[in-house]
Amino acid sequence: MPAGLSDQKVFKEVYLKHSREVRNFLYYKCGDEAQAEDFMQEAFLRLWKARDKVPVEKAVGFLFTVGNRLFLDHIKHKKVSLKFQQRQTNKSEREDPEFLYEQQEFKERLEKAINDMPEKWRVVFLMSRMEKMKYSEIAERLDISVKAVEKRMHNALSALRELHKKI
Repeated sequence: MPAGLSDQKVFKEVYLKHSREVRNFLYYKCGDEAQAEDFMQEAFLRLWKARDKVPVEKAVGFLFTVGNRLFLDHIKHKKVSLKFQQRQTNKSEREDPEFLYEQQEFKERLEKAINDMPEKWRVVFLMSRMEKMKYSEIAERLDISVKAVEKRMHNALSALRELHKKI
């Protein structure tokens, strides 16, 4: 029976023969020599742990597969970390006193603009935007035509656009 990867001599031969090509493959993928070296070493470590299950002739394929998976997992982790950092940055931007002041000021202007609208426009606008009612539901509730609802909503949105232009 031929010696398997459990034989340290055979494992060492596989390492000496293929470590450089595995590392180079990983370097081409990630562009970071130290990271490629880490992935290669981890791939060989996993091969050693699975040495009784992996036949010698499949060792190279195992190394490339494990190395590629390590690289892909690293990329996924980077994406998660980046999203977290962006959320933290956005959160800190939202907590900026100037931003909070501007947000409060905008909210006050918006409320004033809504309150200054003619009642007919304001009612339709609030029913649509706050209560999430459809135009047909608003028309039924107010006992007016859908066309009248559309016209009032158009006027309300136009008034808000004017407010936005002034800001």
